[in-house]
Amino acid sequence: MTTVETRQATADPRRWKALAVCLTGGFMTLLDSSIVNVALPSVERGLGADAADVSWVVSGYALTFGLALVPAGRLGDVRGRRTAFLFGLALFTLTSAACGLAPGSGWLVLYRLMQGVASGIVASQTTGLIQQMFQGAERARAFGMLGSVVGVSTAVGPPAGGLLIEAFGVEDGWRWVFYVNLPIGVAAFCAALRLLPRTPGSAVRREGADLPGVLLLGAGVLALMLPLVQEQQWTGREKWALLPLAALLLMAFWAWERRQGRRGKAPLLDLTLFSLRSFSLGVLLNLVYFAGFTTVFFVYTLYLQNGLGYGALAAGLSSLPFAVGSSVGAALGGRLVVRHGRRVVIAGLVGVAVGLLGVVVAVQAVPGRGGAVAALLPLLVAGVGSGVTISPNTALTLTRVPVRRAGAAGGVMVTAQRIGSAAGIAAVGAVYFAHLANHGSPTTALQLGLLTAVGIILIALVLAVADLREGLAQPEPTEVGGPVRAGAADGAAGPVRES
Repeated sequence: MTTVETRQATADPRRWKALAVCLTGGFMTLLDSSIVNVALPSVERGLGADAADVSWVVSGYALTFGLALVPAGRLGDVRGRRTAFLFGLALFTLTSAACGLAPGSGWLVLYRLMQGVASGIVASQTTGLIQQMFQGAERARAFGMLGSVVGVSTAVGPPAGGLLIEAFGVEDGWRWVFYVNLPIGVAAFCAALRLLPRTPGSAVRREGADLPGVLLLGAGVLALMLPLVQEQQWTGREKWALLPLAALLLMAFWAWERRQGRRGKAPLLDLTLFSLRSFSLGVLLNLVYFAGFTTVFFVYTLYLQNGLGYGALAAGLSSLPFAVGSSVGAALGGRLVVRHGRRVVIAGLVGVAVGLLGVVVAVQAVPGRGGAVAALLPLLVAGVGSGVTISPNTALTLTRVPVRRAGAAGGVMVTAQRIGSAAGIAAVGAVYFAHLANHGSPTTALQLGLLTAVGIILIALVLAVADLREGLAQPEPTEVGGPVRAGAADGAAGPVRES
């Protein structure tokens, strides 16, 4: 984008309404990664699905979501983010209807795979559109709102699913988990047609497709995520042989993208983005944090339902304090990051670790069902910390990314989230289920799982502290390829500080 085009985009008085449309689409896609979990017993009962089918209803969505992110982000950068967002939102709405109407478990799995692709398309455009529409402190606020959506959608999924199952019954309640997307999707699509800005003509249709890059990256991400998301269902050790294959494929992708750059051809992913410390560190921190953060609801919901005998609704409602805290923390973090930079992320990570340790203590101090009540306050603290972590880290990671590369860069960041979530659930789930199998104490299994999650979050804390110290010693150039004057052609934001 040129300086004039950037100013035009950020001067559009409808940009905050357009942001609301983007966040609505993002909320639906992220909600569908967690709302289905409490509906799985209803799917088993209503469709007669077996364990493998139920597993793929969850893991298939996560797989295709992760596979679509970077190619879809690049597509939006080249062909127009508005067009890509509309297509993804329409596909997501249609596949939601198809999931609700599925006559059998095989059809449901197929439609969930397609729904995951649609989610990846929508998610990757959201970060690019925020980069396009906002600058400086406004961009940090917008990313704060996006961080709030990420935290709230993850935490609110279980109670929303529980309410729908309670309202429509065990036999057909799972269908309404998908039907609820239809009115929201149609309304969001109509609003997007009117409000979303078009990508400036100078930025589109000048760069060709990088099909070998798409295939190498897709195969690498698939080989990496498949054994992680199927860790419990795919028995045997042979699945881990895919991890070395994933490493080889991703190394081949990196070599191919470097070759594309040397030949002057447009790569799928501009590798010079990783020369930005803010981007490379932010992506790594995102991966590690989501490996710890997402697993909390996985083991906690299992503990409440299987260990304490909670119903789907009661188990879901128990996570609401985290959702409330996350919303408050994200709004607060979006404002504080402009002034305090990476220090805000450090404070957030400390809050999450303290909150989760509080849950460990609460379920030990108050045995039985009372433990869930005692854990409400620690979950609120952890939620605030999570909001203060996610939104500032997103702003810091993408603030120096050129707008013309924002979609692909955002796709990389969300891909890191998906891979981190899959790896974390595999690791923490293994600890949780291993203790249950050997000792049978749900409370101890939960505590060990949460302590594992805290350990992962402490690794993210070490990364954030190291980045702060390095950032204080060595300021980073404001642009890919070297320093540029403020307001240069890429539209990167200058005011957000890293340290």
